[in-house]
Amino acid sequence: MKLPTLLLLAAASISFAADPALTIYNGGYAVVRETLPIDLKSGVNQVSFAGATAKVEADSVILRDVAGKAEFQILEQSYRNDPVSQSMLLSLFEGKTLEFNRRETNKPDRLVMGKVVRSGFVPGGNFVEPIIEVDGKLQFSLPGEPIFPSLGTDNVLKPTLNWKLNSASSGKIDAEVAYLSRGFSWEASYNLVAPEKGDTVDIVGWVTMNNQSGMTFADAKLKLMAGDVHRVEENVAMPFATTAKGRGMMAMADAVVTEKSFDEFHLYTLGNPVTLRDKETKQVEFVRATGVKAERIYVYEGSGYSRRGSSAAGKVQVFREFKNAEANKLGLALPKGKVRFYSQDGDRQLEFVGENTIDHTPKGEVIRVLTGNSFDLVGERRQVNQTEDGANRVATQTIEVKLRNRKAEPVVIRVREHATRGGKWTLTAQSQPHEKVDATTFEFVVPVQPNEEKVVTYTIRTTW
Repeated sequence: MKLPTLLLLAAASISFAADPALTIYNGGYAVVRETLPIDLKSGVNQVSFAGATAKVEADSVILRDVAGKAEFQILEQSYRNDPVSQSMLLSLFEGKTLEFNRRETNKPDRLVMGKVVRSGFVPGGNFVEPIIEVDGKLQFSLPGEPIFPSLGTDNVLKPTLNWKLNSASSGKIDAEVAYLSRGFSWEASYNLVAPEKGDTVDIVGWVTMNNQSGMTFADAKLKLMAGDVHRVEENVAMPFATTAKGRGMMAMADAVVTEKSFDEFHLYTLGNPVTLRDKETKQVEFVRATGVKAERIYVYEGSGYSRRGSSAAGKVQVFREFKNAEANKLGLALPKGKVRFYSQDGDRQLEFVGENTIDHTPKGEVIRVLTGNSFDLVGERRQVNQTEDGANRVATQTIEVKLRNRKAEPVVIRVREHATRGGKWTLTAQSQPHEKVDATTFEFVVPVQPNEEKVVTYTIRTTW
């Protein structure tokens, strides 16, 4: 069967891009860049590109000559992405005759010839009954399952960008087509391995990329943008930046990934091309560091203001704290992500001991991650006295915190208390010095020996 003229014209104008490049953002989208060879003629040109994703943000598309050799004006730009359906295919053959496979009960299948008078296809998804002429008679239903001929190399079923260009001269150029597309995501994750004893960890960081764009990218140049990039609304274009000044790149994981500052964000570039298939999740190691000093910190959180005579038994929280610095075997911007902790037991087997998340962390900052609660450290807090003078707006509380260490080694526990009543406060009595953390928080740093119980007491006076 001869193909419809519409299809032949469309196929003749289609161009194909090469050398794909992606910059994936934390917000679930990416900038897609591809090289598009164009043979320009002087005057008006019709150019089509059938390589866009199914989730392209059409108003974000940029077509440009990066080399600046050609002078052309974009007169019109359009995007077509009709969902593939039976009625859409039928619409391509309106006025033409097709074969239909008719199935009947207790009878063999047979072919019926029918002319497509109306396909029933309406852009936007509204349903209209098809009209098919069979043996000179019209019917408002399909006489069977339609059998379509091959469309050959035609790309009308693919998402297609179309431009009408006005060029001042003729010539071949390698243009760049760039656009925003939904359907991409990436995240960082970190595995921290600690020895059975000691305050060092080994860190391995991964980036996990996911492609749900409806398109496969073969041997693509990949970049990952870390940071909170503001977008006005879901389908509004974002301006493209074309230049960046980096602060030097630090080698990570044998130069598989390099990192540099970019504007107000951080950009991670994969050193090797990556094939990212549609509906594929892919991981790449981007940082590996051994012997990172990571102090174990124990914190007992007080409950703050409470009624007279109340008591509270609490867990002692376990944190890992390390500085993101070159002197500590790190010193690069760490994107936000999940952190998993593993510890080696006596036979060097790895055991999972907790997980949490970190936010975007610049170079030089301290990271403190809660890993869980200690099994062998016990805290108990109670209020032993309270006075309140409403007329003079003065209140006092005496608090007692007991700490017990059932470990085989000494520990230091930070008892964190809070002045939650409001107003001005001061400690009028205390069993040991405190450290003020902020306007309402103070800590006692308490060393506790194995099988020892330590008692911390203080009296807080509040005025309002």
